[in-house]
Amino acid sequence: MELFPHDKALLLSEFLILYMIVVVSCRGPVYTPPEIEKLTDHFSRLSVNQGYNVFYGGANIHMTNNGSSAELILDKSSGSGLISKDKYYYGFFNAALKLPAHFTSGVVVAFYLSNSDVFPRNHDEIDFELLGHEKRRDWVLQTNLYGNGSVHTGREEKFYLWFDPTVDFHDYSILWNNHHILFLVDNVPIREVVHNTAISSVYPSKPMSIIATIWDGSEWATHGGKYPIDYKFAPFITSMKGIELEGCIKQQNSSATSSCARRSTSSLDPVDGEGFMKLSQQQMTGLNWARRKHMFYSYCQDTRRYKVLPPECTAK
Repeated sequence: MELFPHDKALLLSEFLILYMIVVVSCRGPVYTPPEIEKLTDHFSRLSVNQGYNVFYGGANIHMTNNGSSAELILDKSSGSGLISKDKYYYGFFNAALKLPAHFTSGVVVAFYLSNSDVFPRNHDEIDFELLGHEKRRDWVLQTNLYGNGSVHTGREEKFYLWFDPTVDFHDYSILWNNHHILFLVDNVPIREVVHNTAISSVYPSKPMSIIATIWDGSEWATHGGKYPIDYKFAPFITSMKGIELEGCIKQQNSSATSSCARRSTSSLDPVDGEGFMKLSQQQMTGLNWARRKHMFYSYCQDTRRYKVLPPECTAK
């Protein structure tokens, strides 16, 4: 039976609708986060060139929009990275990132705090690590932290994102003070590390730089190089803007614990006020939502890896 042109068009449109349904279902359900206050609204935004210097791979860093934003590039020659001009003791740190699209297995984009350059044997670190993924071809978000060189005990938690991070910019934020460490994505808390006696010996406590990088993590991030980067998709480009760097700036030649690291709410530390000491009810709702629907790994649930779980996992 011969189909008329309008019949062919109708069949084609039905096929396309069916195809889109299959694609969406393969990516899993689409979730909308709960309404939540925006911590990013409490702090001023900087241009990238105001807050950062080149860390490495300068030829693969392109400043855009007169330095208000930047592109970090990974290709066969090199990855690239930026490092904050100042070191901070406590604070709120944000970067809006748009990640590379296409096949990104082995690509790692990191936004993190570290002082390994100053304290190589007992450094602190607070990490966002975005991992290109070989199976679903979706990006995976990993959080981690180390304190006083506690690198033998990883504190990883992994999440699937509730959006496509390659289509638009999304905010990745770290709040760090004497009370807790908070990881946020688009202002939604996804992880809280409370500063209590169980974790005090490995709680990050020394001034750190804020660093953003893109690098080839094939060996580390893909089961020993099982799914290495395919450079036919290079260059891999991460765009960065929306910089917020608000903390106690360590002055040169000052002690590690500077004057604005006091515990009182009257200190100069911009995140030591009462509003930053604990989560609001809205933030608790967001945290529970993110962990219930999107977290798929926590070190505190990994009894195969840890015969005895770290003390903070069982603390009341």
